[in-house]
Amino acid sequence: MRILVAGSSGFLGSHLVEHLRGQGHQVTRLVRREPGRSEVRWDPYGDGLPAGALEGVEAVVNLAGAPTMGNPHSRRWARELRESRVVTTRVLAEAVAKQESPPAFLAGNGISVYGDHGEEPVDERSDSRGEALLTRVSREWEEATAPATQAGARVCVLRTAPVLDHRAAPLSQLRILFRLGLGARLGRGDQRFPVISLRDWVGAVAFLTGSHDLSGPFNLCCPQTPTNAEFTQALARAVGRPAFLVAPGPVLRCAAGPMAPEILGSVHARPAALEHAGYDFSDLDVDDVLAAALRAAG
Repeated sequence: MRILVAGSSGFLGSHLVEHLRGQGHQVTRLVRREPGRSEVRWDPYGDGLPAGALEGVEAVVNLAGAPTMGNPHSRRWARELRESRVVTTRVLAEAVAKQESPPAFLAGNGISVYGDHGEEPVDERSDSRGEALLTRVSREWEEATAPATQAGARVCVLRTAPVLDHRAAPLSQLRILFRLGLGARLGRGDQRFPVISLRDWVGAVAFLTGSHDLSGPFNLCCPQTPTNAEFTQALARAVGRPAFLVAPGPVLRCAAGPMAPEILGSVHARPAALEHAGYDFSDLDVDDVLAAALRAAG
């Protein structure tokens, strides 16, 4: 296949490009600097895509967006977080829609779109609740795919849980804290915390890219979602250190501000659509995910 990838310089994008090329696909990176080989320059905040950029392309993958790690009390950071996702998605969706034969569009998104559901199981048919920052951003992010959907393109929305790998946030920072014996349960710890391993995230996105008929939202998370307390103890076991500390909920709400619901809210997610489609997960639960994520760590 001929595939165009935006956000290819990020951690997930670079691994996805490497994997797709390893499968024999012809992958072109969308970049905002001077392009090199197998790259096309674009300006999502200006001229968008250059003429002919989608010619012969069979799938477009958008992973562009500012990092979710930042100052949660900063309005500028919140604005950049939203615009970097919504604007890039809309520009690409509109470009896809203009094609005589629209390519597939795989649009990055977040599991935060659901909001706090407590212990209620969450699959792709579940509603979006609340007005937490990332929940609101994820709603707009997903709505920006509308032009491609309306044009009849095959659109897959990638509702991604935190992807765990020792080389990237959030696990890289957590691993240091836990090895120092500073690992802590967050609040009561009974909130569900969906996660996915890097190899399953890459595998699932490649699976969806290569499909001819799969479309709609897909939860990218491991099949068995742990609570925060279960995640805390699993990471403590994995690094060989105890984790007896507790970060009180009120302190976290004050420190995290509008991001507090991402820490204390509960999303008991299941990757029902992927399982129904026949994707075979390598890592089923938090112990599997952490084992895969830490395997090459020193």
